[in-house]
Amino acid sequence: MRIAIGADHAGFLLKQRLCAFLEKNGHEIADVGTYSQESCDYPDFAAAVAHRVASGAADRGILICGTGAGMSIAANKVAGIRAALGTTPEEVRLTRQHNDANVLTLGARFIVEQDAETLADIFLNTDFEGGRHERRLAKIAALERECDGRPGSETL
Repeated sequence: MRIAIGADHAGFLLKQRLCAFLEKNGHEIADVGTYSQESCDYPDFAAAVAHRVASGAADRGILICGTGAGMSIAANKVAGIRAALGTTPEEVRLTRQHNDANVLTLGARFIVEQDAETLADIFLNTDFEGGRHERRLAKIAALERECDGRPGSETL
């Protein structure tokens, strides 16, 4: 699977370790940065991963910052992205099965390396169930079309 991965300075070390784990498991990795622990802005990396996933250049994305929340918020601004913060195996499994999450976000300050590997493995190996969940994803896609980001454009 083609995985786009990115992190800010808080997630840099975990990203490096997760890249090695994913490559060892046969995944093709596109590391969009950051490449050091020097302070940087997480939205830059969230956008880079989200655009790769939304365009089809990557099958899935993984983003890591201090809490995982900032990356999730930023990535979800890109049409077609369904980024979900993962904290437990069951939560990650359900975000794939029910929400077809295509980007996993992780909080480096709240997770250990082994747990991050477990969550990434579940994220990459759990299929979307479809069925009744497809109707809900269609509604999310309709919201993206209705709300194109310009103030006053919402039709809700």
